[in-house]
Amino acid sequence: MTTQFSVQDIELELTRYPKNQESNLQAWDAADEHLIKHLKETEQVPVATAIINDNFGALTACLRSMDAQWPLAVETDAKTSQLGTLQNLEHNTLCADNIQWLNSRENIPADIELVLMKLPKNLSYFAHQLNRLSQILPKGSLVQIGAKAKSINKSLLEIFAKNLGPASASLTWKKTRIITCIADGKARELPTGNQWSIPELNLEITNLSNVFAAGKLDIGARIMLDNMPKGHFKSIIDLGCGNGVLGLNAKQLFPEAYIHFVDDSEMAVESAKQNWALNKLETPGLIGEQATFGWDDCLTHLNEGIRPDLILCNPPFHQGDAITDHIAWQMFLQSWRSLKNGGILHVVGNRHLAYHVKLQRIFKNCTTVASNGKFVILQAQKISKKAEPHEDEGIEPSDVAGDSEPSEPHTQSSLYGGIKEA
Repeated sequence: MTTQFSVQDIELELTRYPKNQESNLQAWDAADEHLIKHLKETEQVPVATAIINDNFGALTACLRSMDAQWPLAVETDAKTSQLGTLQNLEHNTLCADNIQWLNSRENIPADIELVLMKLPKNLSYFAHQLNRLSQILPKGSLVQIGAKAKSINKSLLEIFAKNLGPASASLTWKKTRIITCIADGKARELPTGNQWSIPELNLEITNLSNVFAAGKLDIGARIMLDNMPKGHFKSIIDLGCGNGVLGLNAKQLFPEAYIHFVDDSEMAVESAKQNWALNKLETPGLIGEQATFGWDDCLTHLNEGIRPDLILCNPPFHQGDAITDHIAWQMFLQSWRSLKNGGILHVVGNRHLAYHVKLQRIFKNCTTVASNGKFVILQAQKISKKAEPHEDEGIEPSDVAGDSEPSEPHTQSSLYGGIKEA
């Protein structure tokens, strides 16, 4: 894996997040290089700049290496992107002070003079981002977007014209182009969430623009809902929750349970939160918060007071445009560490991904619950310290829990804060 970033006179060492993931994927692409090359060639001076969709901080690190005080607002929907940017700034001893960190729903500063973006895969989300910019950018403001040349077509340029202003593309360099959009000064309304129903579950669902399978129930979730686990569960994590449909159905099936929704996408976490409120699933008489919502890199910062007896997981096998299984591997490892002894990990995945191999290595057991031509439902149970994964799988003995696990507190834990008193 290449970690040495070199453009013009900028030399950095950049890694994906987390740094120790086993991957041959690098932390930037040619579109990042093209944007920085363009800034250097045009002798761009430091001005208040918004950086949007900076996957692991290549753009942010470059601007801070050009000027340690370059005023920056960095917007991302992915927690791993934010953590990766901080990781690369620290590794290259670059100043992280006075950077304004934003998720994709927070207000962009009104004093922004320059916007640098990477083109996201989800074009509905991209249109939403352009809408947001239209609300604060004065007429004539420049927005520069790095993208693969093959992604740029008439339809994409029409998205610019509709949501922010006219746009044109540069010549190709390393199979990428820079799109320059000139804001027309007309503020657009932000799109509302897409609301739809699942009548057989008596659920109403709303999705914000960057949530997977917006407007429909994806087929992986469908087979999971048809094969939910049996048992008596009191603490449940919906890991990679998306709009939260699995956790919502879990609350219907196990009304005495506390549900914890976790996702890398802030819009997904907010969608799950809205859906919890929309469906009014609170059980009278339970003490404390019955649902918590965490924007996090899997279970990296989970409150130690939470020891679930069930984790529901529909792992992604993409990170941006990259196909990778490291996220599923991390989810499974962290699930093993977090579960109570006897707790269950209930997983859905495409058959060809062979998740049963990973689960068998980590849990030392794996059962096939259901399958069809494309998907499989797998279940693994944490059975005391004897199921400890081997050190050659990247886990030190100190990383895993012993035979005696802390029990779920009588007063419910917030997902990432302290224990909340009843």
